Amino acid sequence: MDRLQAMQVFTKIVEMHSFSRAADALNLPHASTTTIIKNLEAHLRVRLLQRTTRRLNLTPEGAQYYERCLRILAEIDETEDSLSNTGKGPRGKLRIDMPGSIGRLIVMPRLIEFRERYPDIDLMVGFGDKPVDLVQDGVESPPGTQGAHVC
Repeated sequence: MDRLQAMQVFTKIVEMHSFSRAADALNLPHASTTTIIKNLEAHLRVRLLQRTTRRLNLTPEGAQYYERCLRILAEIDETEDSLSNTGKGPRGKLRIDMPGSIGRLIVMPRLIEFRERYPDIDLMVGFGDKPVDLVQDGVESPPGTQGAHVC
């Protein structure tokens, strides 16, 4: 028995108050939802749902299991979302200091395009004509680039 699928089926049945509507929403054969819940109840050795021809109610154990399933499934979704977003592009803080004339003429006109292309970069732009002292101004090198200069 696939316990993750059983949790998904169980929560969908509870949310839709129906085995058949849950089966349709999950693109499963109607008989499969019944079989999955029977197997889940047998595995847990507890009745989760009280079923009649007209009503579907959670047992006290079913209500407890439902709440825990919601948390578990939400954690799984959150974990998968965080991993799937990892490879989408650069993220983090980027500090840029440059002479005012370069900033006004070249960089400023392109900032909107940059923000649209890299929304996960927190950009800090400084304009000035004095050289930046990396230590005194608190500028950190990225890990693994100690002593390196990016041009």
